[in-house]
Amino acid sequence: MDVVLLIGRVLFVALFLGSTVGHLTQTDSMAGYAASKGVPMAKPATIVSGVLMLLGALSVLLGVWGDLGALLLFLFLVPTAFLMHGFWRETDPTAKQMEMVQFNKDVALAGAALAFFWVFSQDPGLTLTGPLFSMG
Repeated sequence: MDVVLLIGRVLFVALFLGSTVGHLTQTDSMAGYAASKGVPMAKPATIVSGVLMLLGALSVLLGVWGDLGALLLFLFLVPTAFLMHGFWRETDPTAKQMEMVQFNKDVALAGAALAFFWVFSQDPGLTLTGPLFSMG
């Protein structure tokens, strides 16, 4: 089952690693989009969120304090859902639907990040370190 969990970790972090590239290589355009959504200090927020995703994703992928990595991803996802995908602010039905899908995706991924947090607090196997936080 350790291999199944490892495959799940790889699939889970693939999205974040891809997004990290955009945040850190196309910072100005990503920050412009964030600013259009009302995110304060959009450029620093874009850089910080890119670093947060990178550290969290690598931590979960490699199993280096995977519990901390899962929490970092959770801390990225929840504010992103509310700041970037406020479907309740949209008046155009198509835009509202698109933002609702993105909001729900972020909330679901936040739930998965919390599940990974719990998994890493146990003995997940195939990790480079044990958990940083003790749950017992």
